[in-house]
Amino acid sequence: MASSAPLFYSCSPRILRHRITNSVNRNNPTSSSSNSCSSSSNSWYTNSSCHRGHKWNFIAFSGIKNTWKGQSLEARAMSTTEGNLSSPRIMINVEDKPDHLLVLVHGIMGSPSDWTYFEAELKRRLGKNFLIHASSCNKYTKTFTGIDGAGKRLADEVLEIVKKTESLIKISFLVHSLGGLIARYAVAVLYSPNVSSDKPDDLSATTSTNFKTHSSNNGLIAGLEAINFITLATPHLGVRGNKQLPFLLGVSFLEKLAAPMAPIFAGRTGSQLFLTDSEPNKPPLLLQMTSDCNDGKFISALGAFRCRILYANVSYDHMVGWRTSSIRRETELVKPPDRSLEGYKHIVNVMYCPPVLSESPHFPPEAARAKEAAQNEPSAENTIEYHDIMEEEMIRGLQRLAWIKVDVNFQSALWPFFAHNNIHVKNEWLHNAGTGVVAHVADTIKQQEKQQDSSPYIGAGL
Repeated sequence: MASSAPLFYSCSPRILRHRITNSVNRNNPTSSSSNSCSSSSNSWYTNSSCHRGHKWNFIAFSGIKNTWKGQSLEARAMSTTEGNLSSPRIMINVEDKPDHLLVLVHGIMGSPSDWTYFEAELKRRLGKNFLIHASSCNKYTKTFTGIDGAGKRLADEVLEIVKKTESLIKISFLVHSLGGLIARYAVAVLYSPNVSSDKPDDLSATTSTNFKTHSSNNGLIAGLEAINFITLATPHLGVRGNKQLPFLLGVSFLEKLAAPMAPIFAGRTGSQLFLTDSEPNKPPLLLQMTSDCNDGKFISALGAFRCRILYANVSYDHMVGWRTSSIRRETELVKPPDRSLEGYKHIVNVMYCPPVLSESPHFPPEAARAKEAAQNEPSAENTIEYHDIMEEEMIRGLQRLAWIKVDVNFQSALWPFFAHNNIHVKNEWLHNAGTGVVAHVADTIKQQEKQQDSSPYIGAGL
């Protein structure tokens, strides 16, 4: 690992809850009943565009800065119902018990065994403070039953783990491909506003009620403090044609068949990925998941995490294109550096993208007409028109949150065409080109874990 710069940016300021700390000397316990409040210097960028490369500035957020030593006793309110916190729960951090739940979620037609190598490396590098759980509730064909259905099952699975493990205080998600969309739905189910925060739990208006960024409300996920949400080759904008489903090679005949054939091969999930689910006059699920709506506080749930990181394959991923996995417009795709970052082979670029002031996503009448045409007459022209409208709306919704975007390029790998599975080393022998990505993810999590208790802000970049 390069020692010249830290690994990542914090994506949102932390709102610290009340902690009672015990001193290292148990014979002379002391408690800290007050938090020292200070305004740290703020370093920000001059515009809202993403910032890239190896020259990083230090981002400091105003907040409460405390350092705890020894064991900590934390009281927090929570209930046994999904997403609601009402009754007090006392948690004691003990050195030999995990306090941080890391949930691994596989992709379409996947299983927990997809994480065998990754999970072993995480356990080796992160230590006993982490409870690493590879989700098993959506194995194989269960991923075809819809993103919403799979998300609810994942939420139930997470709640069961939290109930059984009283020592847990924090939660993170590491997800691959379709698993990223499933996890985004699940965290909305698990989300509840932080009762100790005086900030709103919804999108906060700025100078105009039509233009919004997400407020840093630090809500809870399954009653736990949300730390990292990390996606690997996830189609955040859905899939379509040669722009985002490269194996169709831009052949108009194949593009025409892709959308109507998707539900046949991938069930309800297929139509949701191609944005053709539900009635023509209703927004597709993936668009709903870029804002807070009646079906869930999707953007607030994502905003609860201290850090959101996207790992995206620049090329050779024939399942999920670079644009959709990195939440970028076509004009924002620029050639990345050829050289890998020191110590992390095939990681070619890291950029921090601060939240962008933009309108809330909506489903305009022209989108409804385009959707109906795409459903009834799925020509390449109709599909492109509809997806162009939807993608812009989804990008506008998601860019109201800060993201770290990590570009991965397996061009020099022995088997570059396995990029979609290389990125998480699905098989240790076939996909071992992705070991640098695994190391980068593990080191990022580890460094943040070390820094978060001593500072409300995190250093930046690679």
